Amino acid sequence: MDINNILANLEAKHPGEKEYLQAVKEVLLCVEDVYNQHPEFEKARIIERMVEPDRIVTFRVTWVDDRGEVQNNIGYRVQFNNAIGPYKGGIRFHASVNLSILKFLGFEQTFKNALTTLPMGGAKGGSDFSPRGKSEAEIMRFCQAFILGLWKNLGPDRDVPAGDIGVGGREVGYMYGMYKRLVNEHNGAFTGKGLDFGGSLIRPEATGFGALYFVQSMLAEKGDDIKGKTVAVSGFGNVAWGATLKATELGAKVVTISGPDGYIYDPEGVSGEKIDYMLYLRATGEDIVAPYAEKYPEATFYPGRKPWEQKVDIALPCATQNEVDGEDARKLVENGVEMVAEVSNMGCTPEAIDTFLQSKTIYAPGKAVNAGGVATSGLEMSQNAMHLQWTAEEVDDKLHQIMKNIHTQCVKYGKEPDGYINYMKGANIAGFMKVANAMMGQGII
Repeated sequence: MDINNILANLEAKHPGEKEYLQAVKEVLLCVEDVYNQHPEFEKARIIERMVEPDRIVTFRVTWVDDRGEVQNNIGYRVQFNNAIGPYKGGIRFHASVNLSILKFLGFEQTFKNALTTLPMGGAKGGSDFSPRGKSEAEIMRFCQAFILGLWKNLGPDRDVPAGDIGVGGREVGYMYGMYKRLVNEHNGAFTGKGLDFGGSLIRPEATGFGALYFVQSMLAEKGDDIKGKTVAVSGFGNVAWGATLKATELGAKVVTISGPDGYIYDPEGVSGEKIDYMLYLRATGEDIVAPYAEKYPEATFYPGRKPWEQKVDIALPCATQNEVDGEDARKLVENGVEMVAEVSNMGCTPEAIDTFLQSKTIYAPGKAVNAGGVATSGLEMSQNAMHLQWTAEEVDDKLHQIMKNIHTQCVKYGKEPDGYINYMKGANIAGFMKVANAMMGQGII
C-alpha cells in the first residue's frame, strides 16, 4: 500500500477537507503493516473503496423563523459504509458543520461501530443550522424541514441516525415525529428517542459511562485502579456530564470542566449537585461555564484557557475534535499525566498523539473510548426490533461488557514487544479488519 499516493489522490479529489484527510491518514498509518500481509485486500482495492463514502446526500433545508422570514440551510447525510450493518451515526446541528467534518466523522464511525461487535455500518449527518438562540418553535420547524429532505434515505434496516452536537432528545423527537408521519410507521429509524416512544434507558449518559468503563479496563491492564485519581474533563454537556458522573461514582475526583469561554478548576471536585449544575448551565443556552465559579467560590475560572495545564492523573477530552494540541500534550506529559482517553471524536491533533506515543504515555482514541454512545444506540435498535424495553441495569451491564470487549480487541492488535499498548493502532486495526473482511465476503460492489 502506497499511503502517500493514496493520500495525494484523495487530496486532489477533495481539496481543503482537512479533518477528513487527517482521519484517513491516521487509520492508514496504523493498518499499513497488516494490510500488506493480505494481498487479497490490495487486489480488491479495499483501501481505495473504504476511504470513500458509499454516497453523500446533500439537500436544501428551507424553514420559516418566528418573524415569518424564510431561512435556508444546507443538510447533509454521509452514508459511509454498510458492510457490517445498516448505516448508523449521529446528526450534528452547528454553524461549523461542513462536508469535511461529516466525512471525517462518518469514516471514524465506521470503525467505531465495527469495534462494538454490533451489526452497524458508519454514517454521519447534519446541518450548518445552530439551535443556539432559536425558539422552541423554530427548532421544531427546522427539524421537520430537515427530515422532509432526508426521510427517503432512512429506515431501521437502511440508515438509523441519532443525536450529536446540537441534537439532543428534543431534536431527535421532532425529527422522528416528522419521519413517522411521512412513512406512516412507528419503527426504529432513530435512536436517542424519548423513553415514552422507544428510547433506551441510560442513553444520555452512555458515552461518558462507556468511556469510564474503558478507562477502568486500561487501568486494570496495568494493575491499577481509578479510585483516588484526579481527572481533567473538558466540555460540560451530556458527554462530560456522563463521564464526570461515572468517574465520581467509581471513586475518582474530577477537577475541571470547560466551555468556549474558558475552564473551571475545582480542587474539591465536581460532584453531587455540582454535576447537576453542569446540565443546568448547558440548558441555559449561554454555552459558558464562568457562572460555576460564582456559584461555587472554591472553584477558579480561567478565561480563554484549556484545562490541560492542570496537573492530573487522567485527561478526558470530551468537547470536540482537535481540542488537545501539541503544546497541550507536552504540558500534560510534563505534569506526569498517566493516561489520556479521547471521549470526543478525534479530540487530539496528530502532534498531540505523537507526543503521547513517543513518551509512552497511555493514550486511547475516540473510536474506542467513546463507542459507548453508539453501542447503546445499537442496544436501542435491538429493543425496538423486539418491541420491548430493558431495565437500566440490563443496558448498563451490556454496555460494560461491550466496552471490555473493545478494550480486549485494542490490546490484541496494539500490544508492542516492550509491553506498551498502542491503543490507537489496536483500535484502528481491529475495526479495519472487521470491515475489510465483510467487504471481501460481499464481492466487488
